[in-house]
Amino acid sequence: MANRILIIEDDNTESHQLAKHFRQKSWLAEVASGVNEAKQWLQDEDFNPQVVIADLGLPDGNILDYLEELQESLDHCEWIFVIDTDAKALINRVDKLAYDYLAKPMSLSRLDTLVNRAQRAALTSRRLDRYSKADSTRYSLDAYIGSSNAVKKLKKMLHQLKNVPVSAMIITGETGTGKGLIAGVIHHNGIRKDGPFIELNCAALPRELLESQLFGHEAGAFTGAKNRHKGLFEQADGGTLFLDEIGDLDFELQAKLLKAIEDQKIRRLGSEKELTVDVQIIAATGVNLENAVIEGKFRDDLYHRLSVFCLDLPALRERKHDLLELVPHFIAEFNLKANKNVDIITDPTWEKLLDYDWPGNVRELRNVIERCVLLSTSAVLPIEWLQLKTEIAAAIDEPVIDKSESDLAINIDGRLSLDEIEEIVIRAALDKSDGNVTEAARLLKTTRQTLRYRIQKFGIK
Repeated sequence: MANRILIIEDDNTESHQLAKHFRQKSWLAEVASGVNEAKQWLQDEDFNPQVVIADLGLPDGNILDYLEELQESLDHCEWIFVIDTDAKALINRVDKLAYDYLAKPMSLSRLDTLVNRAQRAALTSRRLDRYSKADSTRYSLDAYIGSSNAVKKLKKMLHQLKNVPVSAMIITGETGTGKGLIAGVIHHNGIRKDGPFIELNCAALPRELLESQLFGHEAGAFTGAKNRHKGLFEQADGGTLFLDEIGDLDFELQAKLLKAIEDQKIRRLGSEKELTVDVQIIAATGVNLENAVIEGKFRDDLYHRLSVFCLDLPALRERKHDLLELVPHFIAEFNLKANKNVDIITDPTWEKLLDYDWPGNVRELRNVIERCVLLSTSAVLPIEWLQLKTEIAAAIDEPVIDKSESDLAINIDGRLSLDEIEEIVIRAALDKSDGNVTEAARLLKTTRQTLRYRIQKFGIK
């Protein structure tokens, strides 16, 4: 988060000297010459200072009279007062409301010390507000379950990243391998763990809406924009912005994203004002970005900026030994949710689980175990409800799709879930259109973005 300080002082020479001093120390410093101007700055949600230096001898009133009222709307801001020698009668009152005070003439070195301490106090209070014990447990280093060599290597790298200030990184891997989980682990165990963790799926929204989501907008910026909206960059200030499916980001929007990452500044749609942000970017993709750069679908400068550090997650078929830990874990999770008591996995069930290649990876495994536990009628995990994709293909009357026809026959006899039927239909449309996503979207009367999202959801190649 950018360091922000407000200087309330009616002596223009002194106030601007102080502002210059703190700007040289990388603070975003603003000046108010009186109570009314100070109120405007303090009520500006875009500024939100951590520290305020205030002179008590202002021409339009005493800022102390408004301090309690202002503090209610401020996000844990610490005050340092500057008092004249003849104003010592106010010291008791100042002690109750301020972080500390200095008498004129003041020492700059002493002021620097107090400002740094006050900022730490403000940030601590803000972080305590944001802290979530549940998130801390959910994203522990052991949240990525497994003891295979691939997982041990990954956990070792995650442990090394804990105290490294990485500005940007890419997580690659097939759909369902846990890219979102790893992004959460990196954030909640890293140096930004007390800041916000904001997520966005770049494939789930059209370009126009995505730009507004990322950078925010002012009221009236476009039709329907009735109120000001803080974008995800602002919401993630001081923390991490996780951009999933970055490979599907609009090419023109990639340039704006690169500028925001490089400058650490953003501008809301419809605004002329730039806002300073401090955000760590974690991008994830199942697309080979190097190939996308060669094909002209992804900017090479953005790719190189994001790939400061890269993590490649292993597919579940490459670590099947971890099924011995993952399956009991998911059974226990859904036993608790559904009040079931499944605790027996037969040998034939284990054989099916271990022989299957899990194209949807851990996400597919979790969904399969959820279905089995929810539909169980005893302590035995029901093998009939595994319904793995090799079995799903056999449930279709005519597995070979005739591209000259538009009909598709599917048995609806309870063996297929709605998601599985949807996947079959999408595969058929892609087959009919020779893999052209735009044409398949037209056949299914949906948008390309929606279809791309579902293709990734089901792990369709």
